[in-house]
Amino acid sequence: MKKENTILVVDDDQAHRTMLRTLLSGWGYKIVEADDGQVAIEKVYEQAFDMILMDIRMLKVSGLEALDGIKTYNPAIPIIIMTAYSSVETAVEALKKGAYDYLTKPLDFDELRLAMERAMDHSQLKEKNRLLRETLGSHFDIQNIIGRSTAMVKLLETVAQVAPSEATVLITGDSGTGKELIAGAIHFNSPRKEGPFVKVNCAAITETLLESELFGHEKGAFTGAHRLKEGRFRQADGGSLFLDEVSEMSLGMQVKLLRALQEREITRVGGEEVIKVDVRVIAATNKNLIQAIESGRFREDLYYRLNVVTLNVPLLRERKEDIPLLAQHFLSTFAEKNRKQIKGFTPQAMDQLLKYDWPGNVRELMNAVERAVVLSRSEYLDEQDLPLAIKDALSAEEKFPSRDAVPADLPLEDVEKATILKTLESTDGNKSEAARRLGITRKTLHKKLKKYGMMP
Repeated sequence: MKKENTILVVDDDQAHRTMLRTLLSGWGYKIVEADDGQVAIEKVYEQAFDMILMDIRMLKVSGLEALDGIKTYNPAIPIIIMTAYSSVETAVEALKKGAYDYLTKPLDFDELRLAMERAMDHSQLKEKNRLLRETLGSHFDIQNIIGRSTAMVKLLETVAQVAPSEATVLITGDSGTGKELIAGAIHFNSPRKEGPFVKVNCAAITETLLESELFGHEKGAFTGAHRLKEGRFRQADGGSLFLDEVSEMSLGMQVKLLRALQEREITRVGGEEVIKVDVRVIAATNKNLIQAIESGRFREDLYYRLNVVTLNVPLLRERKEDIPLLAQHFLSTFAEKNRKQIKGFTPQAMDQLLKYDWPGNVRELMNAVERAVVLSRSEYLDEQDLPLAIKDALSAEEKFPSRDAVPADLPLEDVEKATILKTLESTDGNKSEAARRLGITRKTLHKKLKKYGMMP
């Protein structure tokens, strides 16, 4: 059922209030009346209103005085001021005090309706943004990040120390480890948490468009630039900008990013105006930037500008004690999403999750659990519900049998050949999976198979 919005109409003119009651009731609003500013303040204390229409000239307490009192109590209520005295000075004063809009009497009904709809939309958007910030804030709260392993505890302790500062942070780690989650935790636990958290994947945007994406462009700056565009730096003003895969930037873009970080100012593409920005930059990469510097693919000066504080997110196989916690969390999330009653994992399924090396890290675990939830027909996820690679995962003991299990005095080549054959058997001849389990590339596996005469 659609909510009936309640409007407080404040005017000492009885006839004008009656006219507005009739008009607004016909538009579907519920109307409450007040004949003075002081009465309006008291009513705001008594009940909630979605909007206030208020005359500016009243005998006892004026609209401007009431505006102060109402905004002090509840600054979220949109207030539209009405007056028969068209005065720029009064309008400016009302807007400075927090009025949403200003209309002159006699009211233009179309203009009034449009102003009310805009004010209502604006108010609802602000509420949605507030709820979104709260939701995101709780999602990125340090206490809610799943991980009780020593590696994760140390990482989160460092995040808690770094978050309140203004330091630029570089987050390193393989794909799928959760670098964006750590970046969000830094922002939402910092003094900038009420500001925007803007994300840019530098690898997903072509070099020609990345400058416009970050710094914006003027209308007509290039073909297709039909209007002025504010870049991500301006969107993140007062908040944080997360630059994911920063290593994928071209050297030319790296120079421009370095200048923006050093000077805290940008210039739109095709423009000349220098624009000051107040942005905290958090960057992330899955590449070794030291090696990129040595090969000439990344600027050393930008590295040191970004690398004020470095946080490394551990691989999932380095924090295996977190796998049961993460797996159960994903199970609960996807079971609810897919309307399934699934209680947990069988011991055999959890054993397979713990044996697997997780080259795709937390993201791969999340996808594997989602797949299992979708395919499962029972109350517990079984190993048969897991992807093939995980079902066939070998434990450390299976990969590296005890010394007694290996015959003595065998030549090393014979041991290697036997290991390769056994691994191929366990993967039903899947060479890519066998290479992964052996810790070598598929190309290297092919060379060894040819060497031992196991393939033409």
